[in-house]
Order: sequence, then structure tokens, then C-alpha cells
Amino acid sequence: MHREDHAVTRIGWLRAAILGANDGIVSTASLIAGVAAAGAAQSSILVTGTAGLVAGAMSMAAGEYVSVSSQGDAEKADVELEKRHLAADPEFELEELTLIYQERGLDRALAEQVAVQLTDHNALDTHLRDELGLTIEMAARPVQAAAASAASFTAGAALPLATVLVDQGDTLPWTVSAASLVFLAILGALGARAGKAPMLRAVVRVTFWGAMAMAATIAIGSLLGTTVG
Repeated sequence: MHREDHAVTRIGWLRAAILGANDGIVSTASLIAGVAAAGAAQSSILVTGTAGLVAGAMSMAAGEYVSVSSQGDAEKADVELEKRHLAADPEFELEELTLIYQERGLDRALAEQVAVQLTDHNALDTHLRDELGLTIEMAARPVQAAAASAASFTAGAALPLATVLVDQGDTLPWTVSAASLVFLAILGALGARAGKAPMLRAVVRVTFWGAMAMAATIAIGSLLGTTVG
């Protein structure tokens, strides 16, 4: 049996994982680069980076859980509403399906036949899929999204944090920035491959915005370090 592997089946966890890893790299690298540019001691940089990793992972997990749970609540409300509509006026719902299939290119007779057969098979699932666009693949999974986001943020943040152990000199802001851009490029390439998207565009997108974030924090860190010092 031929089995097709579509990227849409991975969109839930893939989105959370890419977002988490990207945020982990960019936010932690920017934090380290900014503090280092201000002239902080290595111990302070390590504490700051570690605190940013922990806080960021918890924040990402909580944010994903809350937002995806809200999506799930909306989906459940739509399911209950559709159940009531089907119970109250099945003829109207059948006509609604017929019109949907007509708009997709079927003639009236065939649209009616398809609507009747699918309604007899599973009216609720048919309306959720064809009227509202709700499918199993796209269903809200808050725990999965939160776990993927927290784990990927931690993995992403650990990469620039490890750079602090390699470079302990004045060049740390540039070392962590350069290393993080490489990490972002790899992340963009992996995300594009998993999502079956153009690789170059994804790499340019993540590295450009990462570079902007780190440049801004280095500039602010340098300014504050000079002013305060």
C-alpha cells in the first residue's frame, strides 16, 4: 500500500519546535552578547545566560500551553455548536454540505449524492472537516506543543551558552554571535527539510533576523557599558 508523507501531519509539533529552538538561540545569544559587550565578568555572563535559558524554556512552555489550549477550547466549542445544528436542522446542514461541494467544482446532482453519502457515514466529522476545516492532523495538542517548545528552546539556548566556555575574552560578543548565526542557519535548513520548504529562503530568514537581534543588543550593551563604566 502506497503511503504519502505530508508535511501537514507534522505542522503542530514542528512549528513549536522550530519556534522554540530559534527563540532559544536568538534570545540567549543576544543576552550573552549584550552583557559581554557591557564588560560583565564571565561568571556574571554564565549566570545571566543560564537564567535566560531556564526562564525562556518555562515561558515558552507556558505560552504554548495557554495559546494551544485556547485553540482547543475554540475547537471544542465549534464541535458542540455543530452537533446542535445537526440535531436541530439536518436538512439545512445537508444543503450546506451540498453547496460546499458545488463550490469545489461538483455539479448539483453529484454534490447532493456526495453530501448524502458522507452524512450517512459520519455527519459530524464531515461537517467539521469540510465546513470548518478541522482535522485530526491540525487538532490542538497543548501538552505536545508545550513539551516540544520547552525542549527545543533549551537545546537552542544551550548552544550559545556553551560558547561562553570556549571564549572567555573580549571577543566573546562576536564569537557567540558568529557561532549562533551558524546554529540558526543549520536550524533553518533542518526546519525547511522537515517542512519540505525551500531551504535557502528559510536559512536567510532566520539568520537575518537573528543577526539584527544580536547587533542591537551588542550596541546597547556597549553603550551601557561605556556610560555606566
